[in-house]
Order: sequence, then structure tokens, then C-alpha cells
Amino acid sequence: MTNAGTTTAAVPAPARAARLPRRRGVELSLLVLAVLLSVYGYCAVGLARTGTVPPGAAGYGAGLGVLALFAHIAVRIRAPYADPLPLPIGVLLNGLGLVLIYRLDLETPGDQAAPTQLVWSTLGVGLFIAVVLVLRDHRVLQRYSYVCVVAALALLALPILFPAVNGARIWIRIAGFSIQPGEFAKVLLAVFFAAYLAANRSALAYTGRRLWRLQFPTGRVLGPILTIWLVSVGVLVLERDLGTSLLFFGLFVVLLYVATGRTGWIAVGLLLAVLGAFAVGRLEPHVGGRIEDWLHPFATIEAGQGPNQLSQSLFAFAAGGVLGTGLGLGHSILIGFAAKSDFILATAGEELGLAGLAAIVLLYALLVERGYRAGLALREPFGRLLAVGLASIVALQVFVIAGGVTGLIPLTGMAMPFLAQGGSSVVTNWAIVALLVRVSDSARSQYDGREAS
Repeated sequence: MTNAGTTTAAVPAPARAARLPRRRGVELSLLVLAVLLSVYGYCAVGLARTGTVPPGAAGYGAGLGVLALFAHIAVRIRAPYADPLPLPIGVLLNGLGLVLIYRLDLETPGDQAAPTQLVWSTLGVGLFIAVVLVLRDHRVLQRYSYVCVVAALALLALPILFPAVNGARIWIRIAGFSIQPGEFAKVLLAVFFAAYLAANRSALAYTGRRLWRLQFPTGRVLGPILTIWLVSVGVLVLERDLGTSLLFFGLFVVLLYVATGRTGWIAVGLLLAVLGAFAVGRLEPHVGGRIEDWLHPFATIEAGQGPNQLSQSLFAFAAGGVLGTGLGLGHSILIGFAAKSDFILATAGEELGLAGLAAIVLLYALLVERGYRAGLALREPFGRLLAVGLASIVALQVFVIAGGVTGLIPLTGMAMPFLAQGGSSVVTNWAIVALLVRVSDSARSQYDGREAS
């Protein structure tokens, strides 16, 4: 604009800050796909077994859809910026697990596990909704870290008072009702480890004595968390629960590495794991027997005693080939009483083949990756360690279970997340997904109003 010979340039209005997309529509679309795939699997089992669609297909689809919709509404209200992938992945894995258990129930008319698993799944989704609605800030958990560790140790010690089941004291059974307290303890310990390491990460990384290339922190800093870990693992060894012991050890080492950034802790962790496994294998007959089965999976066949569980599992994977025999057309029930729990992955491998098995593993990998991504996006250390710890729990469980049933490592008694029969496991895994949703919402909402990268 020109006025009296003077030119004044117009100043543009400040650009409105870009807001991050909430992507709740993407989440809803993926939830619809997850429910449809689960219903398709349910129908495929019925068509393969009887030639007709199962009468409960509509009810199963409606129930799973309503649960998914309620969970989605809770996320939309309280965690609008949350990652849109964890919830649909949980629904799809849970739905597929119900299909596989229902398929195996057809082989055991006197032992129906799918209805009970559906009840537990409903409770798990209810817990997911409660966590998302009530826990508005994950940092609140940091205040209750010592309450969490006391509760975790109490839960771990409680099964010692009850009789052993299949060689391990990990269950509490009262009047036909049973839970596995160690499943809940792993989340509580993850909260404690994350809170303690977040508060002491500098002392853990930069104080203490140096031995060769490793910087060891002072006993005053490392002592409390190391004591808690040793007590928890010691209790688990007394209960003969090698799988959960390995899980807690791996969680401890991973979080210690993330908190300090020192790769030497990984080497120390692997060394201690090898030494501990060797000692427990020699001193505990129950664990030693599993190691022998791993080293010689076909020994019972050669001795004329028939195949054991591991060899039957290997036969199931081999029979599946690349594309599988088809849902409902396998023979993994020959594995025995653990076909619906520890060896549920063998059914998936036989009836869905290598392709289906790879898809399941990729779903787990994607869930873990989104947890790591959310943690690394946070600026505050507690949330970062909590997200990494929770995602690592899923990753370690999948590795330990998949490695055991395929003969890669010795078999340990754990439940495949969402897939396997086990009420405590499915409820706990839904709590993990809820916490990851909460953390991812915090990670993305901190950039709200900025240009999305």
C-alpha cells in the first residue's frame, strides 16, 4: 500500500498451528476388520467340521463387536490422540484365540474352555476401559511404585501355599476358580522397575566402579532393585515357574539397558541367564526333564513310549506346511491337555500354516513396535521406561513360548498373549494394551498444535 510516497508491506496473519490428526476413524475401521476376520474364522471352523455355519456365529460376532465398540468409545473420549493400532491388534488376537480354543473344544466335548475364555476376555476389555477412563495420566503410577512392588511380591508368594499343578506352584485354586497371580505381578513389577530406574538413571550410569569396560553403579543405588529382582526370581524358582522367572530377568535387563544406555548390561544379562539356567537345570528335576525333552524330542518315540508333547507339536507344525490344513482340519489335539494353553501356537501353525503363523507373529511385532515408538516419543523417563517395559513383556513372552513349542529353546509353562487359554493372562494383557494406549496418547498429545513430522 502506498501513502504519501511511502510503501508499507502488508504483514501476513500468523499461520494457524497445525493439529495432529486423532485417527480414531482409522482405529474404528481396523476394529471392524478385526471383528470380521474373527467371525470368519469361527464360521470356517464350523463349515470344516459340520458343513454348516455354527449357530452361535452371530452371537459371537455381536458380542466381540460390542466389546470392541465400547473400548473404542473409551479411547475416543479419554485418549483421543492414542495410537490407533494397539486396540485393533488386541481385538484380533483375542478373537483368533477364541476361535482356536473353540476349535479344540470340538475335540473335547467334556472340557469346554471357550465360554470361560469369553467371560475372561469380557473382563479384560472391561479392565481396559476402566484403565483408559480412570487413569488420565500414566505418571500417577510413579507415586505408587513401592505399593506395586509389595503387591507383586505378595502375589508371587501366594501360590506357595497351594498344591502344585503339573509340577509347578503358580496357580491359586479355590472352589473350582483359579487364577495365576504371576500374570498380574509382571505389570506391577514393570511399574516399579520403570519408576526406580527413572529416578536413579544418572547414578546407575555414571557412578560406581569400573571393571574392564563396564561401569558398575554403587551398591546403594543398585542394591534395592537387585534385591527385589532376586527375591521375585527366587520365589518363582521355588514355585518351579521357569518361564516367568526368565520373563522377569529379561524385563530387568532390558529396562536397565534402556535407563543407562550401556550395552554391557546386555552381555552381563546373557551371561547370568546362561549360568542361572544351567544351575536350575541341574538342581531342579522338573526343569531338567524339560531340558532333556528339548535336547532329545523324539527319545520317547525311539523308546517305544509314543510321542511326547514337544514331538507332537513339531509334527503339527510340519503338517501345516505353508498354507495350513485349514481351520478345523488339524490334529493338534493329540498334543494332550496343554493343547489349548501352552501349545495353542501349534494349532495355529498346523491349520493356518507358515503364512498364518507369520501373520500372527507380525501382529505381535507390530504391537511391540508401537509400544517402543510411544515410549521413545515421550520426553519424561518414567513413561519411556514404562512403555518399553510393557512392550518388552509381550516380546519376551512371545519369544519364550514360540521358541519352546518349536524346539528353539527349552519349553517353559507360559501363556501366549491373547491366544492361549488362561483368564489371568488375557486380563493382564488387556491391561498392558490399555497402558500402552494411555502412554501413546500422552506421547502424541504433547505435540498437539505443532506441525506433524
